[in-house]
Amino acid sequence: MLRSSLHRMATLLSVLPVIALGPCGMSDAAAPLPDPMVDVRPPIARGAMETAVFAGGCFWGMEAVFEHVKGVKDVVSGYTGGSAENAKYEIVSSGRTGHAESVRISFDPSQVSYGQLLKVFFSVAHDPTELNRQGPDTGPQYRSVIFFANGEQERTVKAYIAQLQAARIFPRPIVTEVVPLRAFYAAEAYHQDYLVRHPNQPYIVINDLPKLANLQRQFPGLYTGN
Repeated sequence: MLRSSLHRMATLLSVLPVIALGPCGMSDAAAPLPDPMVDVRPPIARGAMETAVFAGGCFWGMEAVFEHVKGVKDVVSGYTGGSAENAKYEIVSSGRTGHAESVRISFDPSQVSYGQLLKVFFSVAHDPTELNRQGPDTGPQYRSVIFFANGEQERTVKAYIAQLQAARIFPRPIVTEVVPLRAFYAAEAYHQDYLVRHPNQPYIVINDLPKLANLQRQFPGLYTGN
């Protein structure tokens, strides 16, 4: 995974205003998200890796956020929800394939739990109350979805969404779909590590670099610049 442009990103982050791009653009005065009361149990085998698949808008920013979370070993941008035949960017962009732009996160559960990844997902990676859109991007390919790989992940996700709804942290209902993971298809090579390769692109600067700033501010114990 490419990490060569982190010093340039750090410079850009230092001059960006600190704004909350997590829950519906909430201000700093809003209550932070609670830790999940239910979480996936760590595996018995030491060193075993786990996988999470999330979708929440353009995969460039989602990938960049989770690449900077401690314990995450690899993040791949891709497509989930449709068939292998239509897992191509130009077709997915039509919004008629069933796919959502998504990320596959490989992580070490001894360093970061599935529940902690969920907290990052709902806090800074995207806005879970926007239906079939994120920021400037519209269409079902940008919908908020968690694709669970097993019963424990499903139980943890549904419990956390219920916990957040009960806490009334968001001014609007959470619209995140919770569906079983059928297949994940890696996106084209030019989409991988997009933020690292293009840190000065206006879309990245406006929409995605602030997410990294918020990740570092809200999760100093999980944030890693490596």
